[in-house]
Amino acid sequence: MGENHRVFIDNPSLNDSQCFDDDGRLKRTGTFWTASAHIITAVIGSGVLSLAWAIAQLGWIAGPAVMLLFSIITFYTSCLLTDCYRTGDPVSGKRNYTYTQAVGSLLGGYKVKVCGFIQYVNLFGVSIGYTIAASISMMAIKRSNCFHNSGGKNPCHMSSSPYMMMFGVAEILLSQIPDFDQIWWLSILAAVMSFTYSGIGLALGIAKVIGIGTFRGSLTGISLGTVTPAQKIWRSFRALGDIAFAYSFSMILIEIQDTVKSPPAEAKTMKKATKLSIAITTGFYMLCGCMGYASFGDFAPDNLLTGFGFYNPFWLLDIANAAIVIHLVGAYQVFCQPIFTFVEKWASQRWPESKTITKELKIPMPIRGFRPYKLNLFRSVWRTAFVMLTTVISMLLPFFGDVVGILGAFGFWPLTVYFPVEMYIEQKKISKWSSRWICLKMLSMGCLMISILAGTGSIAGVILDLKVYKPFKTTY
Repeated sequence: MGENHRVFIDNPSLNDSQCFDDDGRLKRTGTFWTASAHIITAVIGSGVLSLAWAIAQLGWIAGPAVMLLFSIITFYTSCLLTDCYRTGDPVSGKRNYTYTQAVGSLLGGYKVKVCGFIQYVNLFGVSIGYTIAASISMMAIKRSNCFHNSGGKNPCHMSSSPYMMMFGVAEILLSQIPDFDQIWWLSILAAVMSFTYSGIGLALGIAKVIGIGTFRGSLTGISLGTVTPAQKIWRSFRALGDIAFAYSFSMILIEIQDTVKSPPAEAKTMKKATKLSIAITTGFYMLCGCMGYASFGDFAPDNLLTGFGFYNPFWLLDIANAAIVIHLVGAYQVFCQPIFTFVEKWASQRWPESKTITKELKIPMPIRGFRPYKLNLFRSVWRTAFVMLTTVISMLLPFFGDVVGILGAFGFWPLTVYFPVEMYIEQKKISKWSSRWICLKMLSMGCLMISILAGTGSIAGVILDLKVYKPFKTTY
């Protein structure tokens, strides 16, 4: 929630009233149910589309087992993180409003800068991943109709670059709207869209399994012969990154907790909400991933709805891919706003006298009832340049599955495991070399190894793709 929507007052008598919380801000109204809904909305996104491919690399035993392992680790470390919302006392301690603020309050020093750097690099990577995913879905709509009209005779190959440019132009226009991420209906729209395309993918998988009358796939995953032994190893590692990306929501957990009312203590409500949310999400992921693998076996595409495992009904595929595009158009802005805000705040502090950076021109809107648009030259130029940069990088590296794997590997260990574990140790004053301290450190080191393997596999995938890739000439 943006700072401009919060109210601060210094009068203690008012702070104890029915209208305000202990920090002088408006009374929080979030509940177990709203927190659960926020988490589910944040978790279920484009990552679900690569799960069938991930399970295909690992097989019927390791695939679901790894997914279950990630869900347990994510739930456990999320519970540790919820205990860090308040510094000191879990009921009356000082509140931390964001993930980075919690790191600063409990760990301080260089770790805050490291955390911030990882967060912003991750957000930058997500914007690239979303540009690639949106362009592939836009192409899938065009290809689906082309394939249908030709009766399956035309392979309908086309370049992704024009579609990335279209997506980039749309994002340049939307990025000029200040506080776009705070438009109230945006998260509702994202939730509806993500459940729409995920649900369609699941339904098509179930229908295909019923149609062929058997479950495809094997206990050990993709068979040698389909891929070389080296490719099987790298793909298995990348699959870990794809699954990790599907569970990446720790960055916003503290922000969600900051909407929850008390009593009971916010941490207690959030632990229950996290348990329900991850249980629902894991069940949904298992169904989507396993049904996708059961439908296609070794040939499960790395994007379930655009890999053309499904051809019909073509209109249903068009609806699913349109839902992906609509979701990603808004999600791109939500993920980029923190980067926009950080750079603009830094620039205004660095050059406070510059009118180019600080001055806003009010432009009247032609539609009655709309407030004047505040035009800021620096904001317009910087945001346009940012979107252009992400679009060009996406055109240079248009590999959806590999990018998802790299993002999952890069963000999973530090943001989902390392910082929550370190903050919890500091918060609870756990003694060094005690049995609990050793167990937490072993968990952190084990997850670091998983992240390294996942990152290695994804980077190897990019290197292999680059051997046959021509810049700006990728066709699907």
